[in-house]
Amino acid sequence: MSKRIEIDDDIYRHIASHTQHIGESASAILRRLLGLESAPELQAEPAAVAEQPHGRTIFDSMTSADLAGQRSVVARFLYILSMLHKCHPQTFAKVLQISGRDRQYFARTAEQLEASGTSTNPKQIPDTDYFVVTNNNTTRKKSMLTQVALELGYDKPQAEQIRDFL
Repeated sequence: MSKRIEIDDDIYRHIASHTQHIGESASAILRRLLGLESAPELQAEPAAVAEQPHGRTIFDSMTSADLAGQRSVVARFLYILSMLHKCHPQTFAKVLQISGRDRQYFARTAEQLEASGTSTNPKQIPDTDYFVVTNNNTTRKKSMLTQVALELGYDKPQAEQIRDFL
């Protein structure tokens, strides 16, 4: 059984900086750092990576150190989206289909997002021609990352792993 706790950003970055492989759980990192025995029933092998057209996935390209270096939720969100684009430039346009009940989440211009709702706070995804709304809570951002990963061909467990990078 697992419990959820809230921790400060600096503590999260410290834990994340000790990640030995992408997808390693915070519990596994803490067990290692605290010298606790591993719990066999909680250990899971990292999800098998779905076959991608060019063989590159976010799990191959993104390092935990790079992710830990992002100082805010929005910065991590944009970084993860940027890495997904880097791995899937030919199919990334699929994200343009992702929207909320009342507004568009992705667009080619900031103006398109501003026109789709109030307080969208559009930001350009680094190293891309895409923009994303950033004025959502963390839960919504995680949901958006899950949707993006599924659109790009990741399976559900992988999409959840990507979501949890945030």
